[in-house]
Amino acid sequence: MHKYILKRLGMLIPVLLGVTFIIFTLSYLTPGDPVRMILGEVAPPEAIAQLREELGLDKPFLVRFFNYVLGAIRLDFGFSYQSRRPVFTEIMARFPTTMQLAGMSVALSLLLGIPLGILSATKQYTVFDAGANFVGLLGSSIPTFWQAMILVVVFSVTFRFFPPSGWATPMHKILPVITVGTSGTAIIMRMTRSSMLEVIRQDYIRTARAKGQRESKVIFKHALKNALIPVTTTAGLQFGSMLGGAVLTETIFAIPGLGRYMVDAIIQRDLPVILGGVLLISAAFSVVNLMVDILYAFIDPRIRSQYK
Repeated sequence: MHKYILKRLGMLIPVLLGVTFIIFTLSYLTPGDPVRMILGEVAPPEAIAQLREELGLDKPFLVRFFNYVLGAIRLDFGFSYQSRRPVFTEIMARFPTTMQLAGMSVALSLLLGIPLGILSATKQYTVFDAGANFVGLLGSSIPTFWQAMILVVVFSVTFRFFPPSGWATPMHKILPVITVGTSGTAIIMRMTRSSMLEVIRQDYIRTARAKGQRESKVIFKHALKNALIPVTTTAGLQFGSMLGGAVLTETIFAIPGLGRYMVDAIIQRDLPVILGGVLLISAAFSVVNLMVDILYAFIDPRIRSQYK
């Protein structure tokens, strides 16, 4: 197990290097001059040349990329072009909020998606199955930004049940978590249903029923544990997509998280902030996938025996 974890941690290095190179290249090729966005279009050439030298933008592409990677290893992502504060400090002040939003959304997706998927699989071709499939299709079809605005109009403006923006109290968090977690609930529900339908047709399930075991024990002890592997994988992938999908949600609900900060950085062409934010999200996504792989060993004894 320890060797496997160390091996997966070593695989994070080329992944993060590849992500950094792609984002760095795209930002380098994107039209526009960040120096002119900082100083303005009417700035004198001397001031532009001086600031370009201070920011290191006068160096060749590979030199800039190499210097950035060396700084990132030391958790030094440079300084923001707009605030002139360290990017790592700015990001870490906002990243916990985004992680909390994504984590609560995944928890909501699991709490709703798995029971709905089990109900849909065990009650196949009934009204429960049709209702769960309708919920899954609806949840995966609604655009996030449209759902967020509808929730604000209905529950904040019309009925005034919840605050329309912010992240200060539990009441502020309900609408954003529902917005981000809806699509994840639909996907996890459909994956749970598909996996359960495959498992409950296996011979050992029929054997357990033939022994006279209770149906609840057959479903939750025998079938569900074997059906959780693809569901766990889907949950890990959903967590990564929710980290990225939180960008629109944080903007609509005015949440002071990393997503909203990166949107402002994209508008202002603040390249160090964009690079640092994408790199940190990629690292978090990779670590979550590692945790999902380790969780396999606790769910399935066959995988645990392979680690030994």
